[in-house]
Amino acid sequence: MGVPFANEGFPFIGVAVGITLITAWLGWTPVAIAAGILTLFVSWFFRNPPRVIPQGPRLVVSPGDGKVLAVEEEFEPRYLKERAVRISIFLNVFDVHINRIPCDGIIEDVQYQPGLFLVASKPQATLQNEQNAVMIKTVEGAKVLCVQVAGLIARRIVWWVNPKDRAVRGERYGLIRFGSRMDTYVPVGTAIRIAVGDRVKGGETILGELR
Repeated sequence: MGVPFANEGFPFIGVAVGITLITAWLGWTPVAIAAGILTLFVSWFFRNPPRVIPQGPRLVVSPGDGKVLAVEEEFEPRYLKERAVRISIFLNVFDVHINRIPCDGIIEDVQYQPGLFLVASKPQATLQNEQNAVMIKTVEGAKVLCVQVAGLIARRIVWWVNPKDRAVRGERYGLIRFGSRMDTYVPVGTAIRIAVGDRVKGGETILGELR
């Protein structure tokens, strides 16, 4: 919790730091400068900032940082198998990529799906890209589905939760490396508090309130 970087980022940061030090020692100044910039970028990408989690019953918070691409009611055919409101958030390479649990409850299911690496902002990425779905059931019985969707550059989805785990709103549960998208499906009738184009913060921004 107190570490400034995600654990999965340390190998990447270490390699970048090593290249920077070696090239500087060899006197390859332009390469060392470029490697130093790369080190700063990789460190920034894997940053792990603390967040203030909103308190209150039935709140659903954003699972990630980024820009809201869509708020649409549709039929979700794979996991929910019913109509729901999909909130899609695009994370660019400069956003925090730590993913957070959107609501309190119990994790009912976790399903990984291999797939393509289309640009995450494209609608086709919803079904075709590599992704991992986490189904949460609240105490009141509502089902909230959170899907990590890999992007054009991302090649590795990481998650740290399993079925039957307790879901705690705002708790870190995974990340996607180097550009991605987060889709959150909430029940129809949820009071939505965001709109397309809004910037949101994982664990802090309230997406909506369940009935």
